[in-house]
Amino acid sequence: MLISSAYAQAAGATPGGDLMAFLPMVAIFVVFYFLLIRPQQKRAKETKAMLAALQKGDEVVTAGGIVGKVSKLDEGYATVTIAPNVDITVQRSAISLILPKGTVKSL
Repeated sequence: MLISSAYAQAAGATPGGDLMAFLPMVAIFVVFYFLLIRPQQKRAKETKAMLAALQKGDEVVTAGGIVGKVSKLDEGYATVTIAPNVDITVQRSAISLILPKGTVKSL
């Protein structure tokens, strides 16, 4: 025969070859943790602390954009006065922001 048979070379056992293949996945997870997961957990913790510190008389903005003053608090709900003799009841989790005192009067 004029052409000799070609055989595949045996895969050489390189030390750390498996680790080097797995390293990009670990790096991607670390980047996701610091850019997505950690800030989201921090924001959730801040929101939970804000809702726990909510008091009667605080001026708030709801998730729907309604601005008013808290007139009554229950365990899961808050009654917000948005105009004289106009009260609405919202879930505590629907309150997105506590405003500085006097903001409602300036609007």
